[in-house]
Amino acid sequence: MIFGPAGADNRLVTETHAAESSWRSSEHALAYLARADALPHRAEGEAALLEHLPADVSRVLDLGSGDGRLLTLVRLARPRIAAVALDFSPTMLERLRARFAGDSAVAVVAHDLERALPALGSFDAVVSSFAIHHLPHARKRALYEEVFAALAPGAVFLNLEHVASPTSALHDAFLHAIGFTPAEEDPENKLLDVHTQLAWLREIGLADVDCHWKWRELALLAGRRA
Repeated sequence: MIFGPAGADNRLVTETHAAESSWRSSEHALAYLARADALPHRAEGEAALLEHLPADVSRVLDLGSGDGRLLTLVRLARPRIAAVALDFSPTMLERLRARFAGDSAVAVVAHDLERALPALGSFDAVVSSFAIHHLPHARKRALYEEVFAALAPGAVFLNLEHVASPTSALHDAFLHAIGFTPAEEDPENKLLDVHTQLAWLREIGLADVDCHWKWRELALLAGRRA
C-alpha cells in the first residue's frame, strides 16, 4: 500500500522476496515517496516517537529507513548521535546516500529484513517507521528478538507501524480515511494486530512495553531493555 519495506543487500540477496518485491522497482518506491508526506496523522506518530527517545541516546539503528525521513527527524532531535540506516530498495538506498552524503555519523547499509540482522554492535535506540509490516509474521517476531539482542541495557525499541484493524469494516474505514480503495492496497502488506505484537515484545524480555500512540491502523509500539 503506502508504507515502505525494509532493506536488502542487492548484490547478495537471491531469495524470492528480494527478487520479486515491488520495492525493488523505482516506480513503486517513488510512488510511495510522493504520497508518504501526505499521510494523515503521520507527523503525530513521529512526534510521539521522538517524545520517547531517551535524552542521552548516542547510537541509533533505523530499520527500513526509506529515504531517511525518520532518521533525519531523530538526528534533529538528537544532533550528536551516530546512526545506521538499513534498507534494500535501490531507490531508497540512493536517496539515503544522497541525503547523508558527507555525513560520517550515518552509515547506510543495504540489507533485507527478511534475513537476520548483520552484526552491527549495540544501540541505545532501534527505530522503525512503516517497514516491518511487510515481513511474514514469523519473521516479524524473529526480528524483534534480534532487535532485543542489539539493544544496550536501558535502550529502547520504537516502532511506528502499520497494524491490522480488528475488523474488515474498520480496515475499510482506514483506507477511506487515507484516500485509498481496497484495490490500491499494497499486496505485500502483512498486517498484524497491536496486542499480538505487544505480547511478543514482553515475551522476548522488553520492559515498559506499550502502544504509546495510535490512529486507526497507525501505531507506535515500544519497549525498553532493562
